Amino acid sequence: MTANSAPTASASNTSPASSTTATPIPPASSIAIDPSAGDQRNLNDLMAQVMSVYSVSDDEGPLTDMVEEFLRAQPHLTVRRHGDTLVATTDFGKEHRVVLAGHLDTVPVIDNFPPLWLEPGDPLIRGDVAAAHPGERVLWGRGATDMKGSDAVLLFLAATLTDPKYDLTFVFYDHEEVAAEKNGLRKVVEAHPDWITGDFAIIGEPTDCGIEGGCNGTMRFDVVAHGVAAHSARAWMGDNAIHKAAEILNRLNAYENKAVDVDDLTYQEGLNATLISGGNGTNVIPGECRVHVNYRFAPDKTLPQAKALMMGADCGAELGNGEHVATGGVFAGFGIEMKDESPSARPGMDDPLVQSLVALVRERTGREPLAKLGWTDVARFSQLGIPAVNLGAGSPLLAHKHDEQLPETDLTLMAGILTDWLN
Repeated sequence: MTANSAPTASASNTSPASSTTATPIPPASSIAIDPSAGDQRNLNDLMAQVMSVYSVSDDEGPLTDMVEEFLRAQPHLTVRRHGDTLVATTDFGKEHRVVLAGHLDTVPVIDNFPPLWLEPGDPLIRGDVAAAHPGERVLWGRGATDMKGSDAVLLFLAATLTDPKYDLTFVFYDHEEVAAEKNGLRKVVEAHPDWITGDFAIIGEPTDCGIEGGCNGTMRFDVVAHGVAAHSARAWMGDNAIHKAAEILNRLNAYENKAVDVDDLTYQEGLNATLISGGNGTNVIPGECRVHVNYRFAPDKTLPQAKALMMGADCGAELGNGEHVATGGVFAGFGIEMKDESPSARPGMDDPLVQSLVALVRERTGREPLAKLGWTDVARFSQLGIPAVNLGAGSPLLAHKHDEQLPETDLTLMAGILTDWLN
């Protein structure tokens, strides 16, 4: 996945021009809160400031600089930086440490930057958002739900939690929305593993302020059909690779995507073709055809187990080592070239710290934990032996949409839950 380097736009269903009450948010030059203001005002200001800074993947630097300046102004925090990832820690000598993490990058802009404050009744407010939050202002624009709302809450907590019952580590990282090799959290774990330690972690991915446990794993790979190129006027002299790829599609169509229960949470798997390419001329029998496949697998499987199901345990296909023949699994006999892979994470719902947070979220929202169906960095914490959950402001169904938006009380709900739990 690639990111735009400038706030270019493309067509959207509803344009900002149709708004009747929108208040544009000017670019912020710094991040700050007012100690004399109320929580909602400060959360709104932090959200607007973070939202106003363009930070599509590969362009996180300016926002990281502003967040760093804000964190270094908090005397109870020790701040470290690696690339465009920040790690801020307390050292109060508490028995346990909790990690709170959020990514600063967004997916590319689709006519939704710069951001806007929308007053109640504005036509840009989605009907489902207006119904669930009548009479509320809404912050509209790229990153509102994924995940600058949660970033604003984490910045608020970093400034205001000066005597929590746990030591805290705040992580603000870059390149979450692109290939795993660029992920800032991954890089900091590899370069400075001592910076990311703890007993429990919370990732601020949007969950409507509920808890989503664990996550599916994901892998992307090309399935390659080989043929022999020839002039299409003498097709019998060749072997059509695109025609051979029909068998790849048949196997995909025949595969049964299952729902898998893990620790009382239900994860939906998915195996899908997402791209197809082949041929290099309109009068040439193609010698190669590639079907790009994405497998989302439940956390009852390790990454090696998931790969074995797709291509056989001894296929040998790894990131960066070229094409290998699948020795078994769904695509036995075809070439496989790995493109990206990330492990799943079990929910870890039996951990005492998780259970106490689940109880508080249930009390405040009435919501029981759900399975996280997409991949998130809870998997990275799971690999470190740190139980982790997703808990963030905004609807996960609006992530990456052109009309991303967040009602302002989601900020106070998330902040209230975490402030009370951490205090």
